[in-house]
Amino acid sequence: MKIALLGYGKMGKEIEALAIAKGHEVVLKINEHNLNDLTLENLRKADVAIEFSTPHTVVSNIRMCFEAGLPVVVGTTAWYEHFDMLKKECEEKGQSLFYATNFSIGVNLFFHFSKQLAKMMKHYTAYEVSVDEVHHTHKLDAPSGTAITTAEGILSEYPAKSSWVNQIVTTEHPAADTTANSAELLIRSYRTDEVPGTHTVYYESEVDTIEFRHTAHSRKGFAAGALAAAEWLPGKKGIFTMNDMLSF
Repeated sequence: MKIALLGYGKMGKEIEALAIAKGHEVVLKINEHNLNDLTLENLRKADVAIEFSTPHTVVSNIRMCFEAGLPVVVGTTAWYEHFDMLKKECEEKGQSLFYATNFSIGVNLFFHFSKQLAKMMKHYTAYEVSVDEVHHTHKLDAPSGTAITTAEGILSEYPAKSSWVNQIVTTEHPAADTTANSAELLIRSYRTDEVPGTHTVYYESEVDTIEFRHTAHSRKGFAAGALAAAEWLPGKKGIFTMNDMLSF
């Protein structure tokens, strides 16, 4: 399989290493230094594109893939305000888009079981639910796409909460006290020095705390999931997520 990497930072290089090890060929690698190489002609040399660029370039990259007739797997987050527009364009043009806030198989199991836990815990009103996410200070968006997906999964099964709200926590801005039993699901976003990405769902009462957590030890899990999506997508038309690939 021939792959175009749109975004050749740490994640792109991790994907490249795994792809080559599996016998695939990376025919295009785009970063901020060679944007002129991002052309329809070059995109059409690939069988699939994997997009891990920035929130500022992802929408134009997706559209260029549509124009080139190239299936695209998108791992960049913080673009979902454009989702309805791009979904319409994808369907009208008969193209293929696979997107995920997190491609790790473990994280997607975390999403699935977090929803199941919310479905169980909604009956126990003594508990207040919240979500924490911890990332390095270089992460561009807050809350993380993974935290948003986790929160939205909880909201779908937990009637006491109607929306989520974010609080960014740094050394200069420590976590503030929050009002229990509000209709808002709190996501606390911690930004600190180099740390593994960690997401935790808390159910807290006066007598105990239940924690459900996922911690990423490296980028390999995300890269492996993105590559698996790229292997799965060609030949399909429409909008797909990890739930489709994993049959949840």
